[in-house]
Amino acid sequence: MSLSVGIDIGSTTVKVVVMDDGVITMKHYERHFSQVRQKTAEMLRLARGAIGERAFTVAISGSAGFGVAKAAGLPFIQEVFATGEAVRYSGEAIDIVIELGGEDAKILFLTGGLEERMNGTCAGGTGAFIDQMATLLDVTTDELDQLSLRAQRLYPIASRCGVFAKSDIQPLLNQGAAKEDIAASIFQAVVDQTITGLAQGRRIEGKIAFLGGPLHFFKGLQKRFVETLHLSPENALFPDLGQYSVAIGSAVFSEQSAEQLTFDELLTRVEDTANEVHSARYLEPLFADEDDYEAFVERHRRATVPERAIESYEGNAYLGIDCGSTTTKVVLISQQAELLYQYYGSNRGNPVDIIKEQLQQVWRLCGGRVNIRASVCTGYGEELIKNAFGIDAGIVETMAHFKAARFFCPNVDFILDIGGQDIKCFQVKNNSIDSIMLNEACSSGCGSFIETFARSMGYGIAEFSQKGIFSQYPVDLGSRCTVFMNSSVKQAQKEGAGVEDISAGLSMSVVKNAIYKVIRAHSADELGEHIVVQGGTFYNDAVLRSFEKEIGRDVIRPTIAGLMGAYGAALYGRELELAETATMRPDQLAAFTHTSKAAQCGLCTNHCNLTINTFSGNRRFISGNKCERPLGVGKAKELPNLYAYKMDRIRNLKSTPGRRGRIGIPLGLAMFENLPFWHAFFEELGIETVLSDVSSTDLYGKGRYTIPSDTACYPAKLMHGHIESLFEKGVDTIFYPCLTYNFDEHKGDNHYNCPVVAYYAELMRANITKLQTVRFLYPYFGLHRPKDFEKKAYQYFKGYYPDLTPREVSAAAKKAYAAYYAWQDDLKAEGARAIAYARANGLQMVVLAGRPYHIDPEINHGIDRLLSSFGIVVLTEDAVADLVEPQKVNVLNQWTYHARLYNAAKYCTMHDDTELVQLVSFGCGIDAITTDEVRAILERGGKLYTQLKIDEINNLGAVKIRIRSLLGAVEERRRRAKRRDA
Repeated sequence: MSLSVGIDIGSTTVKVVVMDDGVITMKHYERHFSQVRQKTAEMLRLARGAIGERAFTVAISGSAGFGVAKAAGLPFIQEVFATGEAVRYSGEAIDIVIELGGEDAKILFLTGGLEERMNGTCAGGTGAFIDQMATLLDVTTDELDQLSLRAQRLYPIASRCGVFAKSDIQPLLNQGAAKEDIAASIFQAVVDQTITGLAQGRRIEGKIAFLGGPLHFFKGLQKRFVETLHLSPENALFPDLGQYSVAIGSAVFSEQSAEQLTFDELLTRVEDTANEVHSARYLEPLFADEDDYEAFVERHRRATVPERAIESYEGNAYLGIDCGSTTTKVVLISQQAELLYQYYGSNRGNPVDIIKEQLQQVWRLCGGRVNIRASVCTGYGEELIKNAFGIDAGIVETMAHFKAARFFCPNVDFILDIGGQDIKCFQVKNNSIDSIMLNEACSSGCGSFIETFARSMGYGIAEFSQKGIFSQYPVDLGSRCTVFMNSSVKQAQKEGAGVEDISAGLSMSVVKNAIYKVIRAHSADELGEHIVVQGGTFYNDAVLRSFEKEIGRDVIRPTIAGLMGAYGAALYGRELELAETATMRPDQLAAFTHTSKAAQCGLCTNHCNLTINTFSGNRRFISGNKCERPLGVGKAKELPNLYAYKMDRIRNLKSTPGRRGRIGIPLGLAMFENLPFWHAFFEELGIETVLSDVSSTDLYGKGRYTIPSDTACYPAKLMHGHIESLFEKGVDTIFYPCLTYNFDEHKGDNHYNCPVVAYYAELMRANITKLQTVRFLYPYFGLHRPKDFEKKAYQYFKGYYPDLTPREVSAAAKKAYAAYYAWQDDLKAEGARAIAYARANGLQMVVLAGRPYHIDPEINHGIDRLLSSFGIVVLTEDAVADLVEPQKVNVLNQWTYHARLYNAAKYCTMHDDTELVQLVSFGCGIDAITTDEVRAILERGGKLYTQLKIDEINNLGAVKIRIRSLLGAVEERRRRAKRRDA
């Protein structure tokens, strides 16, 4: 009889299985909290009883197992192959295996061509992601699972990594969305990541085995997979031992080994691996000795705010509330800005309850002596808290932090605020904000970055951070995102780095990410002489010291670094000079109730996902809306909005039945620019044009299974859904041409099309198998050369429409060019009308600059309507690009839409009432070069640069903050200019 042992050392857990003649006699599963070798040895001791004195074979697998196997001289099997061995051991006729681990995810296709696909360096959609989300909701993973089973609806949440997901989830929490719905949405995000990120266009069908810890323990995750993939009970297999699959496969594989060991021999080898020599790269310690540290602490202790016991104070007071991404901060200040009360704590996934408790506490302490004159709220949850508790005013968080920093350092010229998952940087010139930089969607340089690692190692954030202060060998982990950093931390652990060395290294990494990824500074001089740092992350002395060492100069960290948003809000409340606050009194708070429910608005085609918060007194606050209609205030006067104008014109293009049949055109990518051309061309040839449906989340879902890359931009991914929409309309011919060049507008060095836009037809032909059942036409044309186009169009279409004549094609081409240029002229005329209207009515204008497809409401997520809600007239870059001379830039200006963008930026610098906001789709490589150029053009003209990155996730919380920050900074600048001129 054979005895075999399988050990699976994963990224977060260790699994050990003992098999006697093919029968499992012992199994054990535990988290290792990065103590990989110690935990492996500990679990092997638990197996002694099942092994006894018999000799056995052994093999190791798992993402963290290779180093142990190599050091111990034991056989190693790659986990994909171990999974295959486990499948064969089960005896089931399985087509596909989906396995999710702590930080690993894989799909193994066993039929239709053997193929395995694994996540690379991204741990999005794995157990670690689920752990992070449970922490964000302030629940255990078991509670998260139970919550998900009671969900009523799903929200779109990114699962590329926990960082992106937090920026989607936090606004939902702050808007009062039900935790049950968010929990189920988190599991749905994991499913979506598996389908789009791993399957990459290959269909998931047949009998599927779901393996790994997350898929074994979380019934809510099982439910989401079954419903999304439409699996019958017999085709969805969730084995009882699914979490042990890799360990079982390792044990089966080990039977091929000639070497047999005794229990003591195996245990000795594993224990000896802990004595390996370090090879990690080290950095200079943060402090030379304890005296150096004490001098540092004393220096920063001087940046303090006066405090006064509230019990001994009588007079006016001002309340500031900062409902942030992960924490809530509350301060009460006196008329002299003394700190009377302060609170800093976690949101615990429910900011409303926290604020209610804090307001009750503040009123109790005030008694009859303290008169609260005003209350002001800022942060992610500003609108919810204002509406819930009658807070007097709101202030965008960037302005709140600026006011607080200026209190400590009146001549401040740079402010860096690092919070839980936000980085805000403000350059200050002439005593007003000159430029604003925010992290776009990545929190790798934020507090949650360190907190994630602290928790994974079994430490609280305070203890973990303190350990790094006196590290003698800080590990050089570079400046990478949280998920990529996991591999660096694991490698350092394998090489013997201690917790204190990793803690110090991570603090240095946070700083490098902030400086080089967000601020993108080339030298310390770019930041300025008077730098104020704030935000809860800077309570960490290791982070603060790392920042000072990296830039080579001392900075100011107020003792209330984590309370600066709330303190700035309170200072703003003092400026309001209100006679009395409208904030809820104690008796109203005692009767306060709050419930929330999800709903879908049906008042227009957007079908916004709403969260309806109901407070005591039957008051309501609705969030998630893109316009005012669900609020019951009636339809506000429509301001000029060129995004809506362009989209309406496309929707109004009508086609008539033609003698040569129908041709389907996907309404995506280049067609938002060129549809007038092709519509006129085919109509003249007697071919009816049939457009796919306008983009929507549902349409995206229809084509998701054929998307081969998760890194493509969302506009490109949507094309797969548009093709499916055309199939549903029954067309037998689909047209999407390949266009290397755009029309030549003589604005740049060349006039290339984006490569994705130009050649996406080739990708669709290769990945959408249903296109083989219809005529899919994707000719290579050059619309910038009319004569050449006529000739090539005749040659191409003659092959599909034999009765075509050269004269017909020539006439159709002329009509198409005329239609295109008339369309462009009309757009410019509408732009002129919008500008005249704005100036006649004293309105602010914003050029919402992007690409033609950004007018698609599913792609822009209603950002144009959000701008309109602020009383802004929305222009497009192509409406104003001809109003200035072509710009000379520092890069090769060879892309048509970039040239328009640079011209639009220059136009904005020439007009005080016009600002520019740039839209960029995630995954757009060639737009990356525009950032510095557009910023330089705007800043030379005294303007602020704002860029909004967008993808398939529809949550405007962060977008709203950036737009309000821009408007607030513009208004502040105008006020100061008036005072200066007075």
